[in-house]
Amino acid sequence: MSQLYAGTSGWAYPSWKPDFYPAKLAQAKFLSHYATQLNTVEVNFSFRQLLKETTVQKWLAEAPAHFRFGVKAHQVITHIKRLKGTEEFLKRFLVTLEPLEREGKLGPILVQLPPNLKADPGLLKDFLVTLPRSARFAFEFRHDSWLNEETYDLLRSHNAALCVAETEERTTPDVTTASFAYYRYRKPEYSDDERAAMVNTIRQHLTENRDVFVYFKHEETPQGALYAVDVLKGIAGR
Repeated sequence: MSQLYAGTSGWAYPSWKPDFYPAKLAQAKFLSHYATQLNTVEVNFSFRQLLKETTVQKWLAEAPAHFRFGVKAHQVITHIKRLKGTEEFLKRFLVTLEPLEREGKLGPILVQLPPNLKADPGLLKDFLVTLPRSARFAFEFRHDSWLNEETYDLLRSHNAALCVAETEERTTPDVTTASFAYYRYRKPEYSDDERAAMVNTIRQHLTENRDVFVYFKHEETPQGALYAVDVLKGIAGR
């Protein structure tokens, strides 16, 4: 059965007290509390450092069985090597995620490309071939030259999702390329009507038996986390 996973890109924000975290909650207990309200988080610091086994084991202990950790691909893959000749480092990166995968708590891996990396279908095709079919991958393209049918077809051929990223400056076309959907809602505020439209879009994916991963912006305010709670309630109340 298809499932909505909604959360934010990070959880370690004391400034989310008292609207999301209880005023007296210790920071060490943030994740376990977060996981009572939301069912996924997008881990962003994996972009700068490889995850340590001790860190991952701590997360696993604090998150319930239904919880999923989405993980951003390391910058060596996306920004330094720019998808070229990444096989060895990719293996090292994926090994750090194995404990999450074993426990069934690994969400999609987000491959966020640099804004100055222009479309190169051959490069994308060669990179996709190196990815294991056992994991789910979503691609966030930040140069508009990628946003075309050739790119979408390549993603479809490997069941990789187009990350639909929405910022104040630009929005990725909402094109489905995988058996799951991946949304990054990065605007600081969303109106009631905008959130109702999100719920309708999510509902359509669920009807078509697609899991949906939705991540709101992590800000110093808890607004994104509260939006995620709201969207989960909107779907639960269908």
